[in-house]
Amino acid sequence: MRGRIKTLITSAVLVVPFLAVPALAAGDGGGGGGSDGASNTSCPKGKVYDKKSNSCKDAQRGAVDDDSLYEYGRGLAEAGRYAEAITILSLAADKTDPRILNYPGYSHRKAGRVVVALGYYQEALRQNPDYTLVREYLGEAYLQQGDVKAARGQLAEIEKRCGKGCREYVLLSDQIDAHVKG
Repeated sequence: MRGRIKTLITSAVLVVPFLAVPALAAGDGGGGGGSDGASNTSCPKGKVYDKKSNSCKDAQRGAVDDDSLYEYGRGLAEAGRYAEAITILSLAADKTDPRILNYPGYSHRKAGRVVVALGYYQEALRQNPDYTLVREYLGEAYLQQGDVKAARGQLAEIEKRCGKGCREYVLLSDQIDAHVKG
């Protein structure tokens, strides 16, 4: 069974990342604007906020820098607008940026496509094994699959990198406890 799951994850990593995004991104997840101030999600659909010009620009490859795409895509994902987040993040020039890989994974997971999300998370960790936010989200994905042992494995990896007091450790630990208690 693990071999089959590993094959599915590998396939998702090789096939999904940004090649078939428009087909997977059908439908809007709803939600609203970013509340943390880090991302402006108020641009109309089909536009992206450009930090440099402080304006909305057409969502096209090369129209804005990857940092703006990341922040806007993250804001959309956190606002529950998963399909839009996936589409915006697919425009990034650097497809190996673990930040960019993390939020399509988050969006797919939240939209119920956990196996697809696992592929994005695994690729992000190949790029940066110390990225604890990805490890937190990967642990949550494992919990969605009922794999508490794998989630605890990610918790241990987070602890090695930032200790028991860091945000990612606390959040995943709480998720594991809630899952176990049912």
